[in-house]
Amino acid sequence: MDIQWIRHQVEAQTYEWSSHADDERQAERILIEDVEDALLQGKILEMYPQDPRGPSCLVLGHSRQGHAIHIVCGQTPLRRLRLITVYIPSPPKWIDERTRRK
Repeated sequence: MDIQWIRHQVEAQTYEWSSHADDERQAERILIEDVEDALLQGKILEMYPQDPRGPSCLVLGHSRQGHAIHIVCGQTPLRRLRLITVYIPSPPKWIDERTRRK
């Protein structure tokens, strides 16, 4: 999984939301369009090759208003992009949008 593949899936609208991702998106009041923009312009921040759900990654992108958004992405068995969770990085887990607190 790489950022070009993720962008292609978003552009082709061949991606799906986990119920957790959609719940988190709504709780954080993040628009679907902002998630799509973040994926289209974002960068992979972390790779999780050993994720028990299958390989996944954390994408850092920004909304149209410039707010940081984190999206954890995986791949379904049918090779579709799956959005696992979506959130705004904030303390105490994150020092800033790029730095995880240890």
